[in-house]
Amino acid sequence: MSNAVMRLGSVVIDPAERRLAVDGTPVTVTARYFDALLLLARHPGQLITKDRFHAEVWQMMPITDEALTQCIRVLRKALGDEAARPRFIETVPRYGYRWIGPADASRPSATPERAPSAARPSRFAALCAAGLGGGAAAGLAGGLGYGLLAASAPPPGTGAISLVLVMTCLCLVVGLLGGGGIGLGAALGDRLGPGTLFALLAGTAAGGFVTGTLGRLVGLDAFALLTGTRPAAITGGAEGLVVGLFAGLAAFTALHRPAVPARTLLGLGAAMGLAAGLIIALLGGRLMAGSLAGLAALYPDAPLGGLLSGGLAPPWSLVCAGVEGAVLTAALTLAFRRAAETAP
Repeated sequence: MSNAVMRLGSVVIDPAERRLAVDGTPVTVTARYFDALLLLARHPGQLITKDRFHAEVWQMMPITDEALTQCIRVLRKALGDEAARPRFIETVPRYGYRWIGPADASRPSATPERAPSAARPSRFAALCAAGLGGGAAAGLAGGLGYGLLAASAPPPGTGAISLVLVMTCLCLVVGLLGGGGIGLGAALGDRLGPGTLFALLAGTAAGGFVTGTLGRLVGLDAFALLTGTRPAAITGGAEGLVVGLFAGLAAFTALHRPAVPARTLLGLGAAMGLAAGLIIALLGGRLMAGSLAGLAALYPDAPLGGLLSGGLAPPWSLVCAGVEGAVLTAALTLAFRRAAETAP
């Protein structure tokens, strides 16, 4: 971050010398408050959340909302600003604060003042892209895993490489659809209720449900047209809703708790997905492996039928569902964190 002197109208901030002047008069504030002012001034027009102040200014030291309120109160007094009619620091109720004063005209790269909604489209697109990216990563991982397992003992007349490619492509498509639906739901929930857990959960659960329902309907119609049969034992809206709900819990931490380390976030996402997969399996639902086993039972003479002719015993159905849920939700969680960092 540049330490060049910042000239913000009547306010001059010298980061290198840790000096603040207002209307040419030096003003003294504590080190923490100076850092908070710098954070605001370096991002004009952007919402700086309470969590971000906590992470970047207080370095995760335990503080209360009142401590941050007092900090802003002191800064406003130093700048000659008023909360009721702000000229420099605007309050965003429940979420944080925004610098609305002049930007640093001496730095061409400075972010211009903008309305709060200006960043919305990019954040919306970033969350949608995160869902697609996380779903694709999980699909590739699952497809390669299942493909390599199948290739270790391929049915007669079936090439090992063909099994890996088919399983990878199949899981990739499923991952893109599931992750894309959850990502779109997260983006809508974030748009309608910024920073609200309920809105985010409603969005991701709805996205998972709609995607699962549509995927099941299209899949059933496709099988009916091609084979004249409609397999019942494939995943659908109920499974998508459960996965979306648990993915939303992890996504909320990824989007609104920037101080949580990536490794911890990865573990949280995996734990949420594991719980979702186990719940689905225990309630008789199916994810990818369970759907494949159901299709294999319907078409026992096909290569896939020979591979899974025995179906999935209860222990393995739990294991597969848990692992699938963990991989998908972990990938989505990290993708959402990346989206939050690139489009805060």
